[in-house]
Amino acid sequence: MNSNFLSRLVRLLDNFSEWTGRTISWLTLLMVIITFVIVVMRYAFNTGNIALQESVIYMHSFVFLLGAAYTLKHDGHVRVDIFYRPLSERGKAWINIGGILLLLFPVAGFIGYISWEYVATSWELREGSQESGGLNFRYILKSALIAMPVLICLQGISELCRCILVLTGQGHLLEEDVTEHTV
Repeated sequence: MNSNFLSRLVRLLDNFSEWTGRTISWLTLLMVIITFVIVVMRYAFNTGNIALQESVIYMHSFVFLLGAAYTLKHDGHVRVDIFYRPLSERGKAWINIGGILLLLFPVAGFIGYISWEYVATSWELREGSQESGGLNFRYILKSALIAMPVLICLQGISELCRCILVLTGQGHLLEEDVTEHTV
């Protein structure tokens, strides 16, 4: 494969993960605000709102499921660094390739596979809340179970291409891409 193509693909997929992660991160602020409103409503006005409470659950789910690719991009997932940290860039690339091919892709594929019928059934029923006054969009919430493995696989492809560039001695192309966009 052409090294320039791989570096452009890495940049494209990284930018997409960055955009989705930054966009979805705004839900954390909204969760805090809505939680504050729920607490004030409950303790100051002795009233509640099921839809607001469920919206916090929805946003929390979206942040974790749709933010997983962003976390992968920023190497924020749990890793045992005892052996990994002292390795050379090439050694790290080999470990990452193994992890991507043997763990990330199979697990993401499995999650997508086992979630498909569950999500499809929810869409067929236009499943809503079981609570009176709750949100009637549970099928959209469940769709995040399909979106998460797709997003994480896209970022996994980016990481795989990055490792290939490092192993072929073309890792400098990634640095050029970064400096090209920061100047």
